[in-house]
Amino acid sequence: MAYNDSQCDPGARAGFGARSTRAESRRPSGRYDDLGEQEPREECGVFGVWAPGEDVSKLTYYGLYALQHRGQEAAGIAVGNGDQIVVFKDLGLVSQVFDEQSLDSLRGHIALGHTRYSTAGGVCWENAQPMFRMSPDGTDVALGHNGNLVNHRQLTLQAARLGLVDPKTSPSDSDVMCALLAHNTSEAHPLEEAAMKLFSQVRGAFCVTFTDGTSLYAVRDPHGVRPLSLGKLASGWVVASETAALDIVGAEFVRDVEPGEMVIINGDGLRSRKFAESTRKGCVFEYVYLSRPDSVLNGQSVNDTRVGIGARLAQEAPADGDLVIPVPESGTPAAVGYAQESGIPFAQGLMKNAYVGRTFIQPSQTIRQLGIRLKLNPLRRVIEGKRLIVVDDSIVRGNTQRALVRMLKDAGAAEVHVRIASPPVKWPCFYGIDFASPSELIANNVDPEDPVGHICEEIGADSLAYVTTAGMVAASGQQREDLCAACFDGIYPLGVPDDDADAEVVRMRLVEEDPNKEPTKGGHDVPVHVLPAGEQETVSAEPERDRRTLND
Repeated sequence: MAYNDSQCDPGARAGFGARSTRAESRRPSGRYDDLGEQEPREECGVFGVWAPGEDVSKLTYYGLYALQHRGQEAAGIAVGNGDQIVVFKDLGLVSQVFDEQSLDSLRGHIALGHTRYSTAGGVCWENAQPMFRMSPDGTDVALGHNGNLVNHRQLTLQAARLGLVDPKTSPSDSDVMCALLAHNTSEAHPLEEAAMKLFSQVRGAFCVTFTDGTSLYAVRDPHGVRPLSLGKLASGWVVASETAALDIVGAEFVRDVEPGEMVIINGDGLRSRKFAESTRKGCVFEYVYLSRPDSVLNGQSVNDTRVGIGARLAQEAPADGDLVIPVPESGTPAAVGYAQESGIPFAQGLMKNAYVGRTFIQPSQTIRQLGIRLKLNPLRRVIEGKRLIVVDDSIVRGNTQRALVRMLKDAGAAEVHVRIASPPVKWPCFYGIDFASPSELIANNVDPEDPVGHICEEIGADSLAYVTTAGMVAASGQQREDLCAACFDGIYPLGVPDDDADAEVVRMRLVEEDPNKEPTKGGHDVPVHVLPAGEQETVSAEPERDRRTLND
């Protein structure tokens, strides 16, 4: 394994499910200082490949490249050859963690890959994935996880009673799952059966890839909160968080892994089992921001969705302007849709520095004053004297938009009208996205009688409007009841975790609004129907082939 002797950041997480705010508690040091505000961040990206005869470590490397946007704190690859599993992981970007030598050392026919942001467990080498454990009878188990569990605390205590983890070290939910999975694996009770038992007990959002070095497994939670897709290579199979990763490695998209499904891939082919009945609650923010625009979610193009949101925003909130400009890159498709629907010309008015996103250099006072200029630079000749309609994907704390509006006006913009391709973010996410805490969200710190007007004044725009929830959902092509929009509406279909400060704030606020609206704790009351052993389904790999095992 790669090794880094850095310790977990004690301020990053504290206790079960505690959350980091990542905000700097200081006053702006200049007009363009955005106080270090970061975009909402997806927890992880997962990738798995079973392909005898192929260079699976390099396929996984390129798959992780395509998923880098889903996690930039750590990366890792586990490779199995039937006898053992070797894991190489470290803190950093995919390109920083791996080189030709490290990839050449990973030989086998099965590989798991993982990119990570932390939402449960600190920022340290120990919490980088894939996780690795050994069963009591010596079976290697490696696991990668995207999502967040709402019964993390209960599972941790269960693992602690078995002597598998120490709760005082705040083990990640991924490590706890790997520990329980390995502990319950034996010759008499193989990994597949251990997984069927474990994942019927897990509550929350989880897309998991894991292996014993012989078979590749992929599991998606019964609500399908996070995406997971299945692809076919000439000599094997691939699973990935997004279809874009399948495209990068030359895999043909077959279908999505279904909610409540476990896929098993080995020398006997591909087969599938259902460990729980499903009730779809896909994350709507995947469509708005998280997923790559060239990915497809549940049959819907992400790019088409974002263009459609922009068109609906133009219908719902027209503005008089000379140019429509995006906040790159995430605001670009919606800006295209707004321009097409409104008939106002589209232009690139901002240039993004793509290489500033991750740095280990501590900013000086002078650098802080530059603020948003480190990320975006205005094209003065394009915007000077123009009435701009600026389209962005979301507003979280408002610091970025405040600095951006100032910068555009200083560059000569006559007016700046801000249009946002999602409703106001008012609630934290407990299912795998790192938002700010409720008290930091600008939508919670304004006059409730005129929240949009107050936010508009706060960021210094000439006008501000958000797309409606109905418009956003319609553009996604999904049914409203099949989506989770908790960050916008405070409705948590999977419940919320125990012992989490943000969860307590959520419960108090919801009870103030409606005593009947309080979410469940730890997912205890979330309806997950486990299928009895005799009723476990075998699901086909392709929709048109009815419930049968597929061989290569």
